[in-house]
Amino acid sequence: MPCAIRHATPRRRHRSIFEQPCLVLEKPVSLPHAPLPPLAGLEPARLDWQHDETGDSAPHSSRFDDVYFSRHDGRAETEHVFLAGNDLPRRLAAWQEPRPFTIGETGFGTGLNMLCAWACFDAHAPAGARLHLVSTERYPLSRDDLTRALAAWPDLAPRAERLVRQWPEPVAGVHRLWLDERVTLDLHFGDATERLVLLEGRVDAWFLDGFAPAKNPEMWRPELFDAMAARSRPGATFATFTCAGVVKRGLAAAGFAWRKVSGFGRKREMLCGEIAEPPADSRRRNTPWFSPPAPRPPRHVAVIGAGIAGASTAAALARRGVAVTLIDRFDRAELGATHLQGALYVKLAVETNLQSRAYLAGLLYSRRWLAQLDPDETLWRPSGVLQLALDEKEQARQARFLANHSLPESVVRGLDAEAASRAAGIRLEASALDYPEAAWVRPLELCVHLARTPGVSFRRGEVTALHGGEAGWTLTLADGERIEADQVVVAAAREAAGFSQLAALPLQPVRGQVSQLALPEGAPALGRVVCAGGYVPPAADGVLNFGATFAPGDTDLAEREADHAANLAELERGLPHFVAALREAGADLSPERLTARTGVRAASPDKSPYAGPVPDAEAWREDYAVLAKDATRIPDAPGRHHAGLWISAAHGSRGMASAPLCAELLASRLCDEPLPLEWPLVDHLHPGRRTIRDLVQGK
Repeated sequence: MPCAIRHATPRRRHRSIFEQPCLVLEKPVSLPHAPLPPLAGLEPARLDWQHDETGDSAPHSSRFDDVYFSRHDGRAETEHVFLAGNDLPRRLAAWQEPRPFTIGETGFGTGLNMLCAWACFDAHAPAGARLHLVSTERYPLSRDDLTRALAAWPDLAPRAERLVRQWPEPVAGVHRLWLDERVTLDLHFGDATERLVLLEGRVDAWFLDGFAPAKNPEMWRPELFDAMAARSRPGATFATFTCAGVVKRGLAAAGFAWRKVSGFGRKREMLCGEIAEPPADSRRRNTPWFSPPAPRPPRHVAVIGAGIAGASTAAALARRGVAVTLIDRFDRAELGATHLQGALYVKLAVETNLQSRAYLAGLLYSRRWLAQLDPDETLWRPSGVLQLALDEKEQARQARFLANHSLPESVVRGLDAEAASRAAGIRLEASALDYPEAAWVRPLELCVHLARTPGVSFRRGEVTALHGGEAGWTLTLADGERIEADQVVVAAAREAAGFSQLAALPLQPVRGQVSQLALPEGAPALGRVVCAGGYVPPAADGVLNFGATFAPGDTDLAEREADHAANLAELERGLPHFVAALREAGADLSPERLTARTGVRAASPDKSPYAGPVPDAEAWREDYAVLAKDATRIPDAPGRHHAGLWISAAHGSRGMASAPLCAELLASRLCDEPLPLEWPLVDHLHPGRRTIRDLVQGK
């Protein structure tokens, strides 16, 4: 099909999208990524507490020498400036869209504005409406300071408690919180301008907050207003407490119409306004293939595959009021006790890359998700994970990782052998990286729990064919039954490639066998999941799981004694004193006495999951054929996709860290919400990435 061609300039050194000042990195896929800054925690807010004549105190920023809210009536100021300034009571009462009403904010601070917006939503919005809150924060408060600040309003206490309970670690990136069944909060930790440039989503109303322009001029830049405009829906409104000239000029230059209105208290005037026609999104100008398909509000979605990828996607959609049919060849609820445990952990790269960023976001999200989903911890345990450094090469790798990154110790820290031994509860000979936020999970029981989410209907069967049409999709089952759905998510691991629409997607089967040992009385107990060449979590229900073997291309599910022997050898290599203590307690570690759980995972060539719309591979090869001759010639054609067909697959052995966040990614895209990842990470997970790479490499 004819299309315009653009030439990219390959020699120019672009600043990374994660660097400051915030610029969008635009280059063809054949060029290397610009260097990314290391994974890092954020500086916390520095507070002191100022007291008035009544003895009440309010948080004051010692960094900016400014208050977070008025000591006299900060809540009334919020309601006047941001709620009334954006006409929220009326707009929320009239909201009938299937997507959520979205509020964006610069400067989360204590969260008062967002809690008030949530209360306004509950008071005025129809029962079927949903609210999505997006807020940036460069200097997050500690959990204790947040609790103290919000204690000033007892009637907000139930909402504040939900916020504080999920308060994320101070790590740059997007942190999604479930505030309740209808309200979602995305905290974007980092510089406000950078965060909004990286935001994948559109906003209906802006709270333009933050410390006063005279106190915090770095935030109130032209680039901030440009980013707001680019992330606005047509007719989006804004309100702000300030009338500073730099704000009026910046808003006008970005396309916002502003007007002065009465301010609050001693502030005589404030600004509010709107943007009629936001600018076009040009972020994917040099990667048009990743342009997302137009949203189609889902009514009924069929999800193929009831493993962790499919079950978490089904639950995420049902939570948004979408009817879901979840289809799988077998019903996990019929398996009974499996004693199987999976580890929630990641192995981050020494040098920053998009894969590590995606997996770290997934780890932190899954940890909050599990705590909200199962607060009684019947399906998981927040045990933490140790990654042992068993040889000099791994010791050097871990040392370089710690030197390159400055993540909070609550996320990852280095431990010497003595400290690692205390954490594990067993003598270790190696140093380790410790992930306190990691955990172990009962994966099959978790999938059953998710499949029972209200709104999810489980259907046992094998889907043999997919047929798309103008009205949606027809799924044909092996028994001849047909299921109609307006959209489909394929989460069937390696079997996904069996559908004609997905045949071009590279998926490699990987067989794994976990060994299980029934422990005798007095057996030693682990205090952490321990990983090296394999993994072993603390025993559950008197059974120790350890393994797993890794056999690419192998699909045989039969139990193998040789694999038991390999798992035992790996266990003894990493935990020799633990194995000795097991034998001393009377455990029979003969391979023939062990039981097994075997499975076949799916992996992608680059070891990142596929999560997104399914590309029309034939159309991509036609539209972007010129890349094979010159990767700097960018066709001016958005990627064509199979309308209403999505995939979540290739999660491999890290599925607990990737699948739940990918489920949110898909559900948010289907339901036209802001996404829970920055747009470069969304593109990194796109299932069409390999097609483009193969074209560029002439394959």
